[in-house]
Amino acid sequence: MRLLRPAQALSALLLAALNVFPTAAIVLDDPTDPAQLKSAAKTIATDLMAEYATTKNGQVQILSGVPGLLPKFSVEGYYWWEAGAMFGTFMEYAYYTNDSQFSDIVRDGYLFQLADSHELLPANQSKDMGNDDQLFWAFASMTAAELKFKDPPDNLPGYLATTQSVFNQLVKQWDPSTCGGGVRWQLHQWHTGYNYKNTAANGGFFQLAARLALYTGNQTYADWADKIYDWMASTPLLGKDYKVNDGLDTDIPGCTKADGTEWTYNYGIIIGASAYMYNYTNGAQVWKTRLEGYIEHVKILFVNGTMYEPCEAKNLCDTDQYVFKTFLARWLALAAQIAPITQPTIMPLLQTSARNAARQCDGGESGTKCGSNWRFEHSDGKFGVGQQMTALSVIQANLILLAPAPSTGKTGGTSKGDPGAGTGGDEDEVPYYSPIATKDKAGAVILTMMAVVFTVGGAGWLVWD
Repeated sequence: MRLLRPAQALSALLLAALNVFPTAAIVLDDPTDPAQLKSAAKTIATDLMAEYATTKNGQVQILSGVPGLLPKFSVEGYYWWEAGAMFGTFMEYAYYTNDSQFSDIVRDGYLFQLADSHELLPANQSKDMGNDDQLFWAFASMTAAELKFKDPPDNLPGYLATTQSVFNQLVKQWDPSTCGGGVRWQLHQWHTGYNYKNTAANGGFFQLAARLALYTGNQTYADWADKIYDWMASTPLLGKDYKVNDGLDTDIPGCTKADGTEWTYNYGIIIGASAYMYNYTNGAQVWKTRLEGYIEHVKILFVNGTMYEPCEAKNLCDTDQYVFKTFLARWLALAAQIAPITQPTIMPLLQTSARNAARQCDGGESGTKCGSNWRFEHSDGKFGVGQQMTALSVIQANLILLAPAPSTGKTGGTSKGDPGAGTGGDEDEVPYYSPIATKDKAGAVILTMMAVVFTVGGAGWLVWD
C-alpha cells in the first residue's frame, strides 16, 4: 500500500469532504442585497419549474400530462392543492423579481384547471377535494388579482370572480350544528376528516374574507372575517395566548379539545388574515393586538432566527408538510408590507431564514436543489416540490418591501368580479340574502353586493403605522 505524503493526504481529505459536503452553488451572503436575492430566487425557481414542466424543441411538456397538475412519484403523489400553492408562489416570483419567464406556463395551468369548473372544483379532483385544497387555489386567484397577473380570456371568469365563487361556496357550508359554527375540513361526508374542523379551512376562509374586503371595499366581507375569527377564538383552535392549533374533532362533545400541533402554515394563514384586517380597518387596535400577538407567538417555530417545521426534528415530514413553511414566509412578508409596525420583528426572521435556506440548495443533479431543514449547513438529499417552494418563498419574501404594494379595486386592480359566483345565480343580477348572524343555518347567508368590474385607478394600498 502506497502512503500519501502529509500534504497529499490533506488534499485528498479536503476533496473527499467537498464530495460529501459540496460547496453551496447558491450564494446569499447578504439577504438585504436585491441582486443576490433575485439571483438565488431565479436558480431555485428554475429547479422548481423543472418539477412541473420541461421544454423540448421549444415545446412545453407538462410532466404529469395534465396542465395544472404535478406528477406522481413513487407510491405517493403531489395532491391538487400543492399545484395551486406553487402557482401562487410563481406569481409572487414574477412580481418581486420582474422575471416573467415562467408566467405563461403558470397561467396556462391555472386556466386549464379553471376551465373544467369555473368554481375551482374540477371533476378529476372530487375524490380528494377538501375545503383547504380549494382554498389554496383561491389564494392563487386572489394573488393574481392583487398582483395584476395577466387576466384570463373573456370566456372565463376573472381572478376576483373565481375567488368570490370559492368564498360563496364556503359561506354555504357554514355549519353551526357542530361546534357552534365553522366549516369542515373535507367537502364530502365520505371523506376521512369530514368530522374535523381545522385551522387551514377556517383560517383560510377568514383570510379570503379579509382579502376580499380589502380588494373590494365591501363591508360584508369584513363582517364575515370578524364572524369567522370570533368563532375560531371561541374554540380551542385559537388560544388566548395566540397559540394556533390544528383542528377540532366534531365527535367530541362541545368540541372542547384541539389537536395542539403547531404548524407553520396555520400561523401564516392567521397572520396574513390579521394583517389584511389591520390594513382594512386603518390600523384598528384590536387587529394590531392580534397581529402582534400571533407574530410574537410564532417565534417558537424559529431556532436562532431560522424557521423550522416541527416534523423536521425527527425527519418525519411528509410530502404536504414540506410545503408548509411557504405560507409562513409568504404572509409574514405580506404583514411587513401592509402593517409596517411589524417590520422590525419580521424582517430579521425572514433574512436569517433566507440566508440559511440558501445553504441547503446544494444538491441534486443541478447542484442547486434545496433541502428542507434550514438549520443545517447542507441539504439532506431529500428533494422535491415542497423543498423548492419553501426556499423560493422565504428568499423572495425579502424583496417584498422593494415591490409595489398589491392593488385593490380602487388602486389599479383590473380583475373582473362577480359577487354572485358560486351561488347558482346570474352574474348580472344582484341576489338578495338575509343579514349575517352567528346563529344562521349553513347556506342561509351569502353576500349581497353589486357586481363590479374594477378599472384602473391609483396605485398602492393604504399603510398604517
